[in-house]
Amino acid sequence: MIGRLLENFCNGLRVLLGVLMASLAIPVGMQVIARYTGIIPVYLWTEELATFIFVWVVMIGSMVAVWDGTHFDVVITRDARSPLGILIQKGVVFLFVGLFAGLFAWYGIEYAKIGSIQSSVMMKANFLWTYITVPIAGVIWAAFTLYRFGEAVAAYKISKKAIQ
Repeated sequence: MIGRLLENFCNGLRVLLGVLMASLAIPVGMQVIARYTGIIPVYLWTEELATFIFVWVVMIGSMVAVWDGTHFDVVITRDARSPLGILIQKGVVFLFVGLFAGLFAWYGIEYAKIGSIQSSVMMKANFLWTYITVPIAGVIWAAFTLYRFGEAVAAYKISKKAIQ
């Protein structure tokens, strides 16, 4: 049940990611048209908006990648063949992802507080809108990693029973 809930949540993140990528084309397109054609004037707020959207795209993309198991995973040893070896390999990756998730979540709160007292120059938007991505990402990485670790332990238990 929790797995289905997290999968649906991640699918929602994928949809949001697509919407943000599409919306990123608007300010970036305006910048390109303004700089290279002169058809429209150069609007400086488009650069700030593109940066805000880009930060959200990166952080949401990292959340989806953690769920898919395609982020933060570097292969430095051969794939383990035994169930325990597989669990240890996955466990090490999950440990480090969880550690960094905790750091992002914990220290991201202070980071977001710093952003809450700053505003962008052109749009006058509060930087909390971008700084808040750090603790949000940390919490979601931690939730996804904890669930995936639980799956790895369950798979180990099943494979251990199958061997016996």
